[in-house]
Amino acid sequence: MTKNTFQYRISVTWAFQVLLVTATFFCMTNIARGQQNEIMVRVSEIEIHPEHLEKYKEILKVEAEASVRLEAGVIAIFPMFQKDRPTQVRILEMYKDKQAYQAHLKTEHFEKYKTGTLQMVKSLKLVDMEALDMETASQIFRKLKN
Repeated sequence: MTKNTFQYRISVTWAFQVLLVTATFFCMTNIARGQQNEIMVRVSEIEIHPEHLEKYKEILKVEAEASVRLEAGVIAIFPMFQKDRPTQVRILEMYKDKQAYQAHLKTEHFEKYKTGTLQMVKSLKLVDMEALDMETASQIFRKLKN
């Protein structure tokens, strides 16, 4: 790995973390103000066929970036994978509400992701989530700014 590639990866990683922190803080602040029933939070648990992993990650990164940049109702799409099992992908998804999620499913970039990765996915499980401690949640990610 060259020094420029390493620096680029650090810059992209840092920018992505800042984006996630900002989006999460925004989401948690709104929830703490009594909008908990509107926000939709989901974790997608995906297993990728190993031979397609690199191509899948490329397509997913494009889709996640476009979703956050283009869709007002998308608060966060944060893809990650298990360190010791990189074919195990997890995506933290946060939407303004269920209507924003439904609109997301109809976008061109999501359709391209879905159809382009269909044969790459070995398994998919969508897990809807709810926060346990909303009073503390809006404070959690503030610490990453320091």
